[in-house]
Amino acid sequence: MRRPKIRFAKRDFHLPQSKAVRIGIGILFVAFGLVGFLPIVGFWMIPVGLLVLSVDVPIVRRWRRQLVVWWHRRRGEPIEEESTVGADKGARPGGRDA
Repeated sequence: MRRPKIRFAKRDFHLPQSKAVRIGIGILFVAFGLVGFLPIVGFWMIPVGLLVLSVDVPIVRRWRRQLVVWWHRRRGEPIEEESTVGADKGARPGGRDA
């Protein structure tokens, strides 16, 4: 099985294989982001949490994809297929990356 990852700023960030752990991490990031006025946590945690949740939650994935499309249209750039979350189109058979 492929390990889920998020592609952001032309970098890949690998996530845990367990769906429950990914959802838990995403919810914690959003929850701590809501109290971003406190020291150590910050409002930056909300978009990170939503990005993690977009791997497993269809409505969040749709919002993220709409944002990606809007951003690329605004900048006049073609939309890359690699910008999809959780997709590993270049994976080798057997689930191993190079």
